[in-house]
Amino acid sequence: MSYTARLNRAFCHAPRLSLTGDSRYILISDCHRGNGTSNDNFLKNRHLYQAALEYYYRNHYTYIELGDGDELWENRSMGPIIQIHDQIFNLLFQFYQQGRLYFLHGNHDMVNARPAPIGFPSIPHYPGLILEDAAGGRDLYLTHGHQADLLNSRFWKLSRFLVRYVWKPLEHFGVLDPTSAAKNNHRKSKTEKKLSSWADAAGRILISGHTHRPRLEAGTCSYFNTGSCVHPYGITGIEISGRSLTLVKWVEKAGEDMVLYVSRQELEGPVRLPE
Repeated sequence: MSYTARLNRAFCHAPRLSLTGDSRYILISDCHRGNGTSNDNFLKNRHLYQAALEYYYRNHYTYIELGDGDELWENRSMGPIIQIHDQIFNLLFQFYQQGRLYFLHGNHDMVNARPAPIGFPSIPHYPGLILEDAAGGRDLYLTHGHQADLLNSRFWKLSRFLVRYVWKPLEHFGVLDPTSAAKNNHRKSKTEKKLSSWADAAGRILISGHTHRPRLEAGTCSYFNTGSCVHPYGITGIEISGRSLTLVKWVEKAGEDMVLYVSRQELEGPVRLPE
């Protein structure tokens, strides 16, 4: 199956949410929540992520996670992940109780695509989701993006084996996984080119994660990327307010009084969606 067929299939039965002038969505991907050990790449930015979640909860955003939320390649089960990040999952559950939580699955949490999803709360993890413009404009197609990466889609079980038993131990010695689109610049660019080509050929606006490289450009560009929550400088995401998109970054800063605080910064946008 080609990558175009895999991307098309992700949207065959995708849920559709309304996109109106009053809509508020926050798109975040690639949290890679782990079990709190030295391999837990999410751990260093957990406080930034929690602060961002609290902000979006208070301001009535719907949270959409575009895959790889939980690190289930390096870890075999959700139990330790939920235990170490219980405050995070409790906050996510508050979104869920108000009908403001949607999960997509990526390659690192592919097991959540099974009929009985693993996790807390136990809710569906979809391959894709569509934000349907109520005004008749262009819809937004959301997916993780691993469908454009053969090794991490069709052969994801092989990749999981290599990560779990080869690259995870070597990470302690500074060896990066060469099969990862997030850590290998050649694979990153190749995957992004395929995602962009699919969006252009289909005449759609595609938003994904997977490569960890944030992207939001005004003009004719039809492919955007949320970035990730495991950047060394903080976390990134795409906010949707009405029909405008803004790429934001959450970082830790120090005030003049030397008190540390969490800061929300706008990197790109707002970009107005085409009619």
